[in-house]
Amino acid sequence: MTDQNMTDQTQARQTLIEFPCDFPLKIMGQRVDEFAQAVVAVVVEHAPDFDPSSVEMRPSSKGTYLSLTCTIRATSQVQLDGLYRALTAHPLVKVVL
Repeated sequence: MTDQNMTDQTQARQTLIEFPCDFPLKIMGQRVDEFAQAVVAVVVEHAPDFDPSSVEMRPSSKGTYLSLTCTIRATSQVQLDGLYRALTAHPLVKVVL
């Protein structure tokens, strides 16, 4: 499948989200020093106006994992799809909601 076909399918897909909108993403991974910085770098790449100081961090009860909530100003479904793909492909990320 070509990139153009994938873009056409993504744009043709129905969405209930009205853009632009504030869109929270919850990203979870192991609690390692570079996790938050790596996630913020990916988010900023796809949402350049994202403010890294707005990240909410929450460790798991045993402190093994870290959950980050990043709320971006989403402009399109294509943007969200690209961001989800990039985050889920990152080796430090375990789950993206």
